[in-house]
Amino acid sequence: MQDNLTREVPLVPAQSAILFIDVQNFSARRDGGEFSDVPAEEMEARYGYYFDRLDKIAMPNMRKLQAGFRAAGIEVMYTTIESLTLDGRDRSLDYKITGFNVPRGSWDGKVVDELAPGEDEIVLPKSSSSVFVSTHIDYILRNLGVRQLVLCGLLTDQCVESAVRDACDLGYLVTLVPDACGTYTQERHDFSLRAIKGYCRQISTDELLAEIAG
Repeated sequence: MQDNLTREVPLVPAQSAILFIDVQNFSARRDGGEFSDVPAEEMEARYGYYFDRLDKIAMPNMRKLQAGFRAAGIEVMYTTIESLTLDGRDRSLDYKITGFNVPRGSWDGKVVDELAPGEDEIVLPKSSSSVFVSTHIDYILRNLGVRQLVLCGLLTDQCVESAVRDACDLGYLVTLVPDACGTYTQERHDFSLRAIKGYCRQISTDELLAEIAG
């Protein structure tokens, strides 16, 4: 019988992990490489909402999640946009067309200081929108015994959404934390959440922290 199947499954710590997506200097700093060609006088008009959400909502919630998951002994992981080479010749065609190149070992490729990985936490550099395409994260998760994957980070409607869909198709139970995600407009954020509602459980930071604490 399949009638009792559902995505609304509380996390089992021993088979869970949280993945922070692209919360790095390149895309989460006003002086990051993604914004290097944006004139200073245009920055606020084009990205004011984005950085305001990141500073006041998404980043504080991601920090709470990081602390809570560490305290609960749940695997904490990160992925960042970063090429395997200095010139980015290995990156995806899409990133080449877009003009994204975060050189191997660069400041742009580092997780922001506020969310700095712990000494033994896994960081996976990726060179495509989905972490499941350009890294061996699926292999790693299976080695870790992970069946339930929590996702948050940047951008809601791009790399986060790609990870949600791919993780779901690969057989993971996916939990998305909308108030720990961000993109360039509220409209884009909300549209993405509606589009992927059928792929994942969506739950707030505080609700998720209460769940793992219980």
